[in-house]
Amino acid sequence: MVALQTAIDDILHENALVLKQVDTSLIDLILQRLLFSPRIFVTGKGRSGLIARCFAMRLMHLGLPTYVVDETTTPSIRRSDLLFACSGSGETEETCLTAEKADAVGAQVVAITTEHDSRLAHAATLTVVLQAPHKGSAQGQCGSVQYAGSLFEQSTLLFCEAVILQAMRTWHTSFTDLSDRHANLE
Repeated sequence: MVALQTAIDDILHENALVLKQVDTSLIDLILQRLLFSPRIFVTGKGRSGLIARCFAMRLMHLGLPTYVVDETTTPSIRRSDLLFACSGSGETEETCLTAEKADAVGAQVVAITTEHDSRLAHAATLTVVLQAPHKGSAQGQCGSVQYAGSLFEQSTLLFCEAVILQAMRTWHTSFTDLSDRHANLE
């Protein structure tokens, strides 16, 4: 049990270090974009895509019209819409292509990545840089005690949850409001 607690402490410590480095003024900018965008889209591949889907669910719970890219019911993105694109490297081909297409039609693009000077960041209107290593091995060659992109994915989830919590506080949204939108066909 001591070894498990040590692993948990290591993970929490790494995430705290990453999130303390985030420019907190970005949350206010993101909230403005969420509030004034007619529709919100999220994208990412692999585990980053799973985190993006978690964020999409919470945005829907807030009552925001939200779509996951590549779902069969996702409409075309348009000018003034908002795209959140997650990629640790900022070079994931499909994620970058999606961001570039969104930018080309005049949509706002928020990139969440570890690389400020990446293809994804260059396609973005706003870039959230998480100082979380995204490559490596189980031996910690990437600067993290965790494998590969785990720290990026965890810190992305926590950052997105912080955006949701701040939105709830700023917009005076209650748990009941969110619960009323929770899936009921389960």
